[in-house]
Amino acid sequence: MEVPTPAVSAGGPAAGLRQQLGPDVRAGFLVFLIALPLGLAISKASGFPPVAGILTAIIGGMVVTLVGGPGLTIKGPAAGLIVVAAGAVQELGRGDALLGYRLTLAVVVAAGVLQILFGLLRAGALADFFPSAAMYGMMASIGLTVSLKQLFVITGTSPVAQEPLRLLGEVPGAFAHLNPGVFCIGMVSLALLFGLPLLRQPLVRKIPVQLLVLLVSVPLGRYFGLGHAHTYLFLARHHYSLGPEFLVSLPTSLSQAVTLPDFTQIFSGVSLKYIGLFALVGSLESLLSAQAVDLLAPTGRRKADLNRDLLGVGVGNVLAGLVGGLPMIAEIVRSSANVAAGARTRWANFFHGLFLLGFVAVGSQLLTQIPLAALGALLLHIGFRLAGPRQFARMFRIGGEQLLIFLTTIAVTLATDLLVGIGAGIVSKLLIHLLRGLPLRSVFTVRTELLDLPDGGYLVKVRDAAVFSNYLSLKTQLAPLPKGKHVVLDLSDTRLVDHTVLEHLERFRADYLRDGGQLEITGLQRHLPVSGYPTAARVRAEAVNLASA
Repeated sequence: MEVPTPAVSAGGPAAGLRQQLGPDVRAGFLVFLIALPLGLAISKASGFPPVAGILTAIIGGMVVTLVGGPGLTIKGPAAGLIVVAAGAVQELGRGDALLGYRLTLAVVVAAGVLQILFGLLRAGALADFFPSAAMYGMMASIGLTVSLKQLFVITGTSPVAQEPLRLLGEVPGAFAHLNPGVFCIGMVSLALLFGLPLLRQPLVRKIPVQLLVLLVSVPLGRYFGLGHAHTYLFLARHHYSLGPEFLVSLPTSLSQAVTLPDFTQIFSGVSLKYIGLFALVGSLESLLSAQAVDLLAPTGRRKADLNRDLLGVGVGNVLAGLVGGLPMIAEIVRSSANVAAGARTRWANFFHGLFLLGFVAVGSQLLTQIPLAALGALLLHIGFRLAGPRQFARMFRIGGEQLLIFLTTIAVTLATDLLVGIGAGIVSKLLIHLLRGLPLRSVFTVRTELLDLPDGGYLVKVRDAAVFSNYLSLKTQLAPLPKGKHVVLDLSDTRLVDHTVLEHLERFRADYLRDGGQLEITGLQRHLPVSGYPTAARVRAEAVNLASA
């Protein structure tokens, strides 16, 4: 049910806070319950101390709220950056985990400075350039890598390899030598994560499943005696070891968790590579999350300001890196929960950070009772959502070329790294478009003609092609059109309109309608869709026949 959202009165943030206090406090508390276990899990998988994720979430809530723009996104650590963070710790540390951690903190600070510059230079449109299939492929490859690593956590084993493809070869051995006690905790956690959402009872569905995993796994950990080192005999044949190494480890106070970055290698080639990765992947994830939350949120409230969001995330990353925290983004899972919980303003993000600070200050010892296998299950569940069969099926429904780009991005990313994988996805998309007749002059710019309509509106005729790589040019030409008008976007003179552009145009039409206008998209009658999906790419019939000939 859509919750009506009253307008925020004038008077600045304090007035908005007073008006929306109740709903935002409730939403912030629910998000806190979800963010607590996820922050610990993401930290551990990233090669950071578990408390690093909590530090980042506190900063993302209590500081970034004051800097960032409007919107309901929750700022904090995210599974999408696990692969980048873990890779940075490994490559920079060269076997020294603590050194790698401190050198990575310096990288996070530098990436945050770069994101601040992105925000000041109004680079929020960056997300519109990348093809959808390549972005989904990047996220799926991250999901696969995260899932592979967590299989070793829930089996209680340690892999030798670090690269995804080599990890895959070690999975059978992990299950052959699994620790039954640890595996039991992991499997019960997974059963809750996958099973609870299938239940129909409204009361049960209101319980955050992440919280339920903790409530069940902590007693299981105590039952198996994870708090003290010991061995046990299983099936009268094998002895297995259990102890505190299978539990979360935290410093006794938040002040002891502060770790300073090491800037001695900040200009090395490896550091520069990861600065670029953190800034690029983190910025893209934040922007895409903010756009998705805008579509989820009730009407009648202010949209996210993407440039202010980038600025806020950049400030948050600088602060997080300076005190030992993980990199942060505007995170979609917690943001979606925030919207569903009835949040009205950005202050829900502030309260989620405040609740985390209060809990860590008074109840940190409770966190040391959480089994790592439960956190591994949480991340395995997230990885499955990013790279499960549903994502592959969706790409196939949109079109064969989308699936090809998606698979290319995944394969190259798993074999090399994220930057090369994203580049491969972009190049494969461009090659497909060129084969379909995309003129070289239209790769990055689009030709349009603006005409007046009799009703006072505008006709925008688009020439040649409208594809992902020239959408920024098209958007720049549409942006100055006055609000509240009748606008016709005529695509009849294009040879090709791709899926990414059609998705962006649907979002642009919804925004223009929200501002009191009307946008019609016409001229696709002679274009053949590559599949039955509503926003599948369209190729003009003559271009298809020419390509066939």
